[in-house]
Amino acid sequence: MRAEAIVDLSAIKHNVQLLKKTAGTKLLAVVKADAYGHGLVPVAQAALSAGADYLGVALLEEAIALREAGIDAPILAWLVQPGSDFKRAIELDIELAAASLAALKEISDASTNKKAKVHLEVDTGMTRGGFLSEWDQIDAEHIKNIEIVGIFSHFARADEPGEKQNEEQLTRFNEMVARLHSFGFTHAIRHLSNSAATLKNHAAAFDMVRTGIAMYGLSPDVNTLGTSQSLGLRPAMQVRAALYLVKDVPAHTPVGYGATESTSADTKLGVIAMGYADGIPRIAHGAGVWCAGKRSPIIGRVSMDQFVVDLGAASKAKSGDWVVIFGNGSHAEYTADDWGAASGSINYEIVTRIGPRVPRIYSAHVY
Repeated sequence: MRAEAIVDLSAIKHNVQLLKKTAGTKLLAVVKADAYGHGLVPVAQAALSAGADYLGVALLEEAIALREAGIDAPILAWLVQPGSDFKRAIELDIELAAASLAALKEISDASTNKKAKVHLEVDTGMTRGGFLSEWDQIDAEHIKNIEIVGIFSHFARADEPGEKQNEEQLTRFNEMVARLHSFGFTHAIRHLSNSAATLKNHAAAFDMVRTGIAMYGLSPDVNTLGTSQSLGLRPAMQVRAALYLVKDVPAHTPVGYGATESTSADTKLGVIAMGYADGIPRIAHGAGVWCAGKRSPIIGRVSMDQFVVDLGAASKAKSGDWVVIFGNGSHAEYTADDWGAASGSINYEIVTRIGPRVPRIYSAHVY
């Protein structure tokens, strides 16, 4: 096999249990974007078996895929486009987010044989999705044909626990909840916390938390919140590949497109048959692979299907040997955090962009 992403489902379960205990409330497992690249259905099943109360996705088609896989747990889809098949969503008991009066009307119009279950999304300061100026226009007439089961918003800076905006958003959320309660919907599930708030802002737990990146064992921000290890999380994904080629190369030999780097001494180079088509960031500088007990850095530019690492002159590696692209760091290998930093990005992007050419292998325990 050329490469594989090994997903440790026991780590997913551990993280769900830890986060739910930390929150002390219901937990929605965020499995959008193919479960952050880990695999939609296997991760959803693992999360539910560990005690998750809800599943959350961005797109309606993701929710439908979960239903078609036989999952009957509550599912919330929060980024459903106008003109979508709302009737089918309602028939499949998929709960829908509404962020505008137009969305409420469209969902209400589709609620003929069965009432839609709706979570009202309110904008408390993220200034992305959610009701803002229209919130004061809502009246009982707008929601008479649907069942309001939840109200939610999203923190903009929960990964910066000391920021004043977090308190401002919390206050605004309480004000908007009070308006909903004035219509009689006092039992609607209130949910505001993402992973960072779940870990660090217990006042925002309300009735349910939504955990994404932390459920996969990664820190929302290693600089402000700490590492996975310090948070008690277990990274669930390890990506590894087999060396395609190992060869001796003399000093001062240029490597890769644009000849942006050259060997500094006689060395062995290893070619990895993965590239930016597989999710390896083209601009990564300072990352590499774990090979034969040490880190071997990237040299030259990442290509579409391959990249090159400097194994060192003394390396005993040979073609076909497995190397670790990233893992949990317990053996000093590179982590998703390292790759994120090396490419000027974040760990979220590293795991979610691992492409479909890399098969997911599921394991009860990886490390």
